[in-house]
Amino acid sequence: MTTLTRPLHRSQYRHLPKLRPPPPIRTTYTPKRHLGIPPAYLLDNYIPRYQLLSSTAASQKRSLAHAHLQNCNLCPRRCSVNRYHETGTCMIGAETAKVNVIAPHRGEEPCIQGYHGSGAVFFSGCNMRCVFCQNYEISHTLAGHDLTPSELASWYLQLQNVGNVHNINLVTPEHVVPQVVLSILEARNMGLSIPIVYNTSSFDSLESMELLDGLVDIYLPDFKVWRADTAKRLLKAEEYVETAKESIQAMYRQVGDLCFTSDGIAKKGVLVRHLVMPGLEEEGKEIMRWLGREVSKDLYVHVMEQYRPDGYVGRKKRKMGGKDGEGEVRYKEINRAVKEEEWGSVREAAVQAGLWRFCEVNEKGGFHL
Repeated sequence: MTTLTRPLHRSQYRHLPKLRPPPPIRTTYTPKRHLGIPPAYLLDNYIPRYQLLSSTAASQKRSLAHAHLQNCNLCPRRCSVNRYHETGTCMIGAETAKVNVIAPHRGEEPCIQGYHGSGAVFFSGCNMRCVFCQNYEISHTLAGHDLTPSELASWYLQLQNVGNVHNINLVTPEHVVPQVVLSILEARNMGLSIPIVYNTSSFDSLESMELLDGLVDIYLPDFKVWRADTAKRLLKAEEYVETAKESIQAMYRQVGDLCFTSDGIAKKGVLVRHLVMPGLEEEGKEIMRWLGREVSKDLYVHVMEQYRPDGYVGRKKRKMGGKDGEGEVRYKEINRAVKEEEWGSVREAAVQAGLWRFCEVNEKGGFHL
């Protein structure tokens, strides 16, 4: 039997105890650092490409690396020497690569070096002879230590596990691509799990790009000059321009535009550098127009202004029958710093070309995204 209760008269409500609202539910608030990364270039997580390579593909790359060393064609010099028995232009053989410095490096773009640094491996020697080389002591000499691919792999692991770096950054590796390939595959089996950065002058052959496909996560190419006569005079490589075009396009086909995880660290893609040089800003403008037209308007670009006379620039020629240091100054047209307006004109040409993702000073702090 249901008992019905009469509702209280409103005068009786004042005798009821007052009800208090329940206490608020306490939650832990974790503020998120907003980096302004466009969603199209934001990764939830990232697995390095070499981790996804099948064992069959890895074996094929090992075989190809050894085959290329027996008939070297992995840069446009195409020396075609058997590097197990002799050396070509780069003066590096087959069994080892010569390395000058291995250390966490904080001199790269902020999105590459991150919080803990980039694991830089500076290879000695080079397949180019840029007269203004900013790393002359490393790239134009053979000073350093000879390391086998297995020894290189062990160093990668030390950089990862002890240095806590964000990536392995292979600097000037064009002439030791087979050794690099073998070292990455070895390091994969040893537990390497961070991205590989291929830091290059863009003087790479398409065969080299094919061998690296599936192993490199970030390509960091320079595009130095635009005209063949400039390349011949300053880089000692008349075929540089067409080679750089082919190489950068191949890099982009492999990994696309630069992408980041939410901490602002780059994980995959292409970042193109151009070092603006005195008096050559028109060539820089042409490079920017080509990048926007033939590669991608979403390409991440660093228009660099830190050129300084180095290498052979500013040295005096030898007089006939005389000594070094008595003749005319060499390469005097680039024997000065870059003017701000020269850099600015190249930067503006990049904007006019439709490029919009630049590495530049962020006055509010944080990474350059």
